[in-house]
Amino acid sequence: MAEISRFFGIIIQMYGNDHNPPHLHANYNEYRAILEIETGEILMGILPGKQLKFVQVWIEIHKEELLENFNNFRADVQTFKKIKPLK
Repeated sequence: MAEISRFFGIIIQMYGNDHNPPHLHANYNEYRAILEIETGEILMGILPGKQLKFVQVWIEIHKEELLENFNNFRADVQTFKKIKPLK
């Protein structure tokens, strides 16, 4: 699993060759969630409300980059780009 970004104690990661729909993994302390990139909705897990909002805003800002990373991870040559954190 590759770390894509880190901000406010939240770690954003993606797995190589992961399943659809395009998504990311967000970890904050003991909380874990999988969020759909297109909608920002939680597919599985839980995040505290404040951290969930941070991740959803960040997804909206970086949606194109996230989709590109997800597609690159699913390609034969699994590559990714780090994405700027939320400030």
